[in-house]
Amino acid sequence: MSGRAMISCFSPPSTTPCSAPIPLWRRNHLLHATPPPSLHLLSRRSHLVAGGRRVWVNVKSEKNLSESPKYEDDVVVQKKKKRGLDNVEEEARWWQVFPKRWVIVVLCFSAFLLCNMDRVNMSIAILPMSAEYNWNPSTVGLIQSSFFWGYLLTQIAGGIWADTVGGKQVLGFGVVWWSVATALTPIAAKLGLPFLLVARAFMGIGEGVAMPAMNNILSKWVPVSERSRSLALVYSGMYLGSVTGLAFSPFLIHQFGWPSVFYSFGSLGTVWCSVWLSKAHSSPLEDPELRPEEKKLITANCSSKEPVKTIPWRLILSKPPVWALIVSHFCHNWGTFILLTWMPTYYNQVLKFNLTESGLFCVLPWFIMAISANVGGWIADTLVSKGLSVTRVRKIMQTIGFLGPAFFLTQLSHVNSPVMAVLCMTCSQGTDAFSQSGLYSNHQDIAPRYSGVLLGLSNTAGVLAGVFGTAATGYILQHGSWDDVFKVSVGLYLVGTVVFNLFSTGEKILE
Repeated sequence: MSGRAMISCFSPPSTTPCSAPIPLWRRNHLLHATPPPSLHLLSRRSHLVAGGRRVWVNVKSEKNLSESPKYEDDVVVQKKKKRGLDNVEEEARWWQVFPKRWVIVVLCFSAFLLCNMDRVNMSIAILPMSAEYNWNPSTVGLIQSSFFWGYLLTQIAGGIWADTVGGKQVLGFGVVWWSVATALTPIAAKLGLPFLLVARAFMGIGEGVAMPAMNNILSKWVPVSERSRSLALVYSGMYLGSVTGLAFSPFLIHQFGWPSVFYSFGSLGTVWCSVWLSKAHSSPLEDPELRPEEKKLITANCSSKEPVKTIPWRLILSKPPVWALIVSHFCHNWGTFILLTWMPTYYNQVLKFNLTESGLFCVLPWFIMAISANVGGWIADTLVSKGLSVTRVRKIMQTIGFLGPAFFLTQLSHVNSPVMAVLCMTCSQGTDAFSQSGLYSNHQDIAPRYSGVLLGLSNTAGVLAGVFGTAATGYILQHGSWDDVFKVSVGLYLVGTVVFNLFSTGEKILE
C-alpha cells in the first residue's frame, strides 16, 4: 500500500470518503504532528513508506480531534520536564543536597553529647549522694575513678573492633550499653558501694568504645581538608554535653532528687540509637542513598577504604610519632579529667558556691570549650588549605592546647575573687580545646587505616591518667591543697608540649 493510500484510508469517515484524496494542507498537518502517547499501532513499514517521517493519524472524528490536547514539539516537552525536575530538586534541596558525611558527623556529635551528659552528672550528684551515704573525699575519689576502670578495658578492644567490624555497630553498642548502666546507677548506689563501683565501671565499658569507633567512621567519611572541623564539631558535643549535664542536673536534683538525673539522662540513648541505626553506615561504600558525586569526593580524598584484616602491632609501636601521641594524650587527659570530675567540688569547697551555683558556673568553661574547639578546627583547616604543612599546624594547635591551660592554672593561686577564679578556669579549658585540632586529629594523619586502633592505644594512656589523676586528687586533697593538684597538672602539660613538638608528625607513617 502506498503512503497516499494509507493516508486516504485513515481519513475521518464523517467528512471524506476513504477513496477521496486528502487535501494538501491536511496531509502536511498529519505528517508533522507529534504523536499522541496512546497510538502505537502503526507498523515500522508504514513509517518507512512516508519517506522516513512518522505518519500519525487519529481515527476519531474531526470533532474529537479538535478537542484533543495540542501536542508540542519534543524539545518543548523535554524543557518542561527539565523545569519540573528542577523545581522538585529546589523543594528537596534542604535535605537531599546536604552532604551525607556531615549527617554522620552530626550524629557522632549527638552521641558524644549524650556521652558527657551521662558522665558529668555524677560530678553534681556526688554532692548530695556523699551527704546521704557519709562518704569521705577518698571514697568520692574512688567512686569518680571507678568509671575509668571500665573505660580503660575497652579502648584498644573498641579500636580493633571498629577497624575490623565497622564503626556503626560499635558506636551503637556503646551508646546502648552506657545508657543502661546510667539508668541503673541509683539502684546500685542503694544496694551498696561495691555495686555502685561496678555500675560506674560498666558505664565506662560502653563509653570506652565511643572514641575509637567515631575515629574509624570519620576516617572513612571525612576528607583531609575537613578533618579538623569535623573532629572539632564532634568533640564539642562532649563539651556541650558537659554544659547540658551540669546545667540540668542541679534543677533535676532540686525538683525530683538525685536519682532522677540518672533515670532521665539514661533514657535518651534509646532515641539516639533508633536514628543511628536507620541513617548511619560504617563507610560511604555501604550507603545506598549516598549521591554519586559525594561518594566520588569522599573516596578520592579519604585514605581509609579497605577493612583491616590484621594489625601490625610491632610496626605501630616502633614509630616515635605513635609514642608522642600516647605520652601527649596522657599529659593532656590528666588535667582535663581532673577538671571534669572535680570542678564542682572545687567551686563548692574553695569558692563557697552552693550546689546550683556550682553547676551553673561549671557550664561556662565547657561552653567556651565547645566554641573554641570549632574555632580551632576552622583555623587549622584554613592553614592547611593555604599550604602550611599538616605537621606544623598540628604542633601549633597542640602547643596552644598545652601551654594555655598550664598558664591559667598557675594563676589560680594568685586570684582572690570567685569571678577571677571562674575566669581562669574558663580560659584554661578554652585553650585546652585546641587539642582537638592537634593530637586528636593526628591519629588520622599518621595512620588512617588504623585510626581506631591508634586512638584506642593513646586513649588508653589518657584513661590511665583519668584513673590515677582522679584518685590521686582525692588523696592530695586529704593531705594537701588544691594548689598541689594544679601544680601536678601544669608539670604534665609542660612535658606533653616538649614531647609532641619533638616527635610528632602530620605525615602518613603507616599504610
